[in-house]
Amino acid sequence: MILDVAIIGAGPAGLTAAIYGKRAGLNLLVIENNPVSGGQVATTYEVDNYPGLPGIGGMELGGHFHEHAVKMGAEFLSGTVKSVDKTEEGFTLCVETEEADVTLQAKAVILATGAEHAKLGIPGEEELAGAGVSYCATCDGAFFNGMEVAVAGGGDVAVEDAIFLARSCSKVYLIHRRDSLRAADRLQKQLFALPNV
Repeated sequence: MILDVAIIGAGPAGLTAAIYGKRAGLNLLVIENNPVSGGQVATTYEVDNYPGLPGIGGMELGGHFHEHAVKMGAEFLSGTVKSVDKTEEGFTLCVETEEADVTLQAKAVILATGAEHAKLGIPGEEELAGAGVSYCATCDGAFFNGMEVAVAGGGDVAVEDAIFLARSCSKVYLIHRRDSLRAADRLQKQLFALPNV
């Protein structure tokens, strides 16, 4: 049997694609290599900016996404996609699972593989992710109101995050490894004008 769609990734984008695909009556399969659906959001301790569900845990939100896709009839395969090859009929995918390699045929493939945060690789970072260590100032900054915080990096995103956090945090430390920032001049001027950075 040839799938209408193979969706690689079970984060918010992949699960949304599955929901819409099933609503359209497509025969599809979601391939996920993580033991838990939800993508990056599942690693977030608390999500306070998702409309209608303030304060929901990231793992719980990812679970809701997964449950919705299952309710619509989406099927899942746990494994790692090793190759995707174009064929006359569509695509051939080779998926490595715990039991054996699986070969699938699909008319279309949706890549919803998400992204990973740039990490520092320092002691405690993994253990404190979502519980004091954050990778999104606009997502999690409100949890640190009135506190002293640190931002690692010297590019545009790090400087923008430091500026954003300076609005509500008592003090912001910007830690970077070079002798000067790489951020755009206009951002640097905004940053250097802030008394609490």
